[in-house]
Amino acid sequence: MEWFSRWIQIVVGWLVQAGISEELAPTIAMALFFGLVLAALLLSGWLIVRLLKKADLPSVAEKTAEEPVPGPLEEPQALEESAPATETEERPESVVDEGQAESEVPAEDVIREPSSAKESSTSPTEEVPRGVAEPVPPAEIDEPAAVDTLPVVPEEEVPAVEEAIPVAEPELPSKVSLFERMRVGLAKTQASLVGRIDTLLSGSKSIDADLLEELEEVLVTADFGMQTTMELIQALEKRIAAGEASDPQALRGLLKEEIRQRLHLEAAPLDLETSSPFVIMVVGVNGVGKTTTIGKLAHQFVSQGKKVLLGAGDTFRAAAVEQLTIWGERAGVEVIRQDSGSDPAAVAFDAIKAAVARKVDVLILDTAGRLHTKANLMEELKKVRRVLDRELPGAPHETLLVVDATTGQNSLVQAKLFQETVAVSGLALTKLDGTARGGMLVAIGNELGLPVRYVGIGEGLDDLRPFDPDLFVEALFERQG
Repeated sequence: MEWFSRWIQIVVGWLVQAGISEELAPTIAMALFFGLVLAALLLSGWLIVRLLKKADLPSVAEKTAEEPVPGPLEEPQALEESAPATETEERPESVVDEGQAESEVPAEDVIREPSSAKESSTSPTEEVPRGVAEPVPPAEIDEPAAVDTLPVVPEEEVPAVEEAIPVAEPELPSKVSLFERMRVGLAKTQASLVGRIDTLLSGSKSIDADLLEELEEVLVTADFGMQTTMELIQALEKRIAAGEASDPQALRGLLKEEIRQRLHLEAAPLDLETSSPFVIMVVGVNGVGKTTTIGKLAHQFVSQGKKVLLGAGDTFRAAAVEQLTIWGERAGVEVIRQDSGSDPAAVAFDAIKAAVARKVDVLILDTAGRLHTKANLMEELKKVRRVLDRELPGAPHETLLVVDATTGQNSLVQAKLFQETVAVSGLALTKLDGTARGGMLVAIGNELGLPVRYVGIGEGLDDLRPFDPDLFVEALFERQG
């Protein structure tokens, strides 16, 4: 052990020079020694294991080559790869004689046919190895041919797992009526308006000034607007004075009738047969859903058998043209477009020319979203209208303003300014299902006399519906429970 003592002394000397005290240096030197010994043992064991594994690899490879057993999910190899090149070579192992199949193939590799298959087979006792060709008579195996097809396992041999677990077919949902879709879309407005009205009336014993004042507050908070609210309250007061309502519950019916009257406007309905092509120019501020509305309108017109063409006049917003093109593909209609940054009036010119030449029924022209407070941008809309009217007198036949119901009274301001600039003739109210401000629809109809052509009550293609005032009022005032 002289070498060990000598090694310890050398290490202790190094440790002392490194600043470690002479008392701790021998202990640290011993710990380092045993650590090195342990590391050497671990390394030796690892090398021995590696050598043993390498020694076993040749025997495993030989055994695999002699007895190939495909897994249950593996596909059998193509037999032409093992086909002999000359007639003098031995018969391939994949071809098994009729009398040798049972003795040469392991039992677990044999696919036994069921009794029904055996009765119809010409060789009842014949058994076919899995993954090989069907047995070939000895007279026909002098020159083995390449096999292009793989054996097909009879259907009876595949266990029908699905049949063991009966699964009930899901019931198809019944078609939801338009009234129900409208009622669901107005759920938030109904809760904030009619729900509060019912609570107010059920807690009152008589019709007095306090009741009417609280009703006025409910209407204002539902975005009916101050002007429309005051007109509704004054109309109710006249009818109460005439003796048409003697108790608070009768007041509900009077309010319902007054709202219905303000939605029934004298404006002409949207008639696509008045012109060919019928040109619809869609305007509105950014973010209200103009492009989505155009796509849904195109889908509806196509489903009615109309030939539709779209014009991508929003050349300023990034990807606006591409977005409209996607909607055109969904609806199955063509889109007239130019590069981004092009003159919108030039797009309108190309679109109206194409619509006339192709004899389409409806042309829907998209325009760039713009703030209604920007005079220069609004002037550009006038230019687009002039181009359309020059190429097709009377066009556009409908200027559809798209407004977002969630913006409340700001929608009323937008409608006023757009109407002054481009003679808006109808509205499409989007996102009505996501807001409690449905009262602004009544305010627009009452103050501007603009008909609401369409209302959006969902995200689906069929959720942009033609507006029916009677259906709207009935769905809004429907009693729950």
